[in-house]
Amino acid sequence: MSIFELFLTAVALSMDAFAVSVCKGLALRKIRFRDCLICGLWFGAFQALMPLLGYFVGSYFASLVENFDHWIAFILLCIIGGNMIREAIKGEEECCNSSLGFKTMLLMAISTSIDALAVGVNFAFLPDTNIVAAVSFIGVITLVLSMVGVKLGSVFGTKYKSRAELAGGAILILIGTKVLLEHLGILG
Repeated sequence: MSIFELFLTAVALSMDAFAVSVCKGLALRKIRFRDCLICGLWFGAFQALMPLLGYFVGSYFASLVENFDHWIAFILLCIIGGNMIREAIKGEEECCNSSLGFKTMLLMAISTSIDALAVGVNFAFLPDTNIVAAVSFIGVITLVLSMVGVKLGSVFGTKYKSRAELAGGAILILIGTKVLLEHLGILG
């Protein structure tokens, strides 16, 4: 996986956290750097942790599925991307909760990073994946975008939330398609 593909994956995975951060920014009355940092750290840490866990699970089963791992990567990325696109098109308004408490942030961090777990499983099937670099990159990108999301939410509201989710879903589907086409020998 190239650095550009990893960057696109990190951005795509962070779109759920970004959208929730926008809602947090919308709900908070007064935005402080501390609020942005709390959201960024929670979402960034879980977006890094979940693919790492997925990688270990995938590595355990990699030898059993190595003949069709490219199909697994393609299907998982298409399902994750398709769900993101479906949520963006549905356009359901999420409840804006201003709490930055432990329980609230833990639940939000877990719920926004479940798709990263599946992507981590895919990392186990991709050759030459430096998992430490990958999860660090994903965590940092998510941290930054979540912090920006809180600030943007306070300024713009939820205007761009569905567009961000739509773009993230499309990116994951394109990456899954590329993985499949490379393994089938269609792309060199």
